[in-house]
Amino acid sequence: MVLAEKQKAPDFELRDENEAVRKLSDFRGRPVILYFYPKDDTPGCTTEACGFRDDYSEFVKNKVVILGVSPDTSKSHLKFKSKYDLPFPLLADTDHKVCELYGVWGRKKMMGNEYDGVFRTTFVIDADGVIKRVFENVKPAEHAKEVLAAAMDA
Repeated sequence: MVLAEKQKAPDFELRDENEAVRKLSDFRGRPVILYFYPKDDTPGCTTEACGFRDDYSEFVKNKVVILGVSPDTSKSHLKFKSKYDLPFPLLADTDHKVCELYGVWGRKKMMGNEYDGVFRTTFVIDADGVIKRVFENVKPAEHAKEVLAAAMDA
């Protein structure tokens, strides 16, 4: 079950693309966009990440932190981040514990195959660590702009 609005966002610790440990609580005092995506360097995930990249100056201007999370390794994240010049941290949830904690891990279907994976979901977390908005079944192309608008209200 996906975490709901008005809930306290659970803290976690994950390694970023440079193997540095990042905690959600490190960003208290600032709004956070915590977006979960299935896989580095795939079409939808690239579109979504590049949307955040292209609007990044607006997020920075509004003191909003962006954190991307997927089950890929730190090494994969580094390659993806470098290839597309992504200016925000990508966090490696290789055992999908944080995905499960946030309720975004489960059974998926694609071309008749069933498998476990990440549901593309974004959480807007306010400066006090409370979930203000949850975006499920995200459409990657328009997503950054709708999240920015929500973050400015957080």
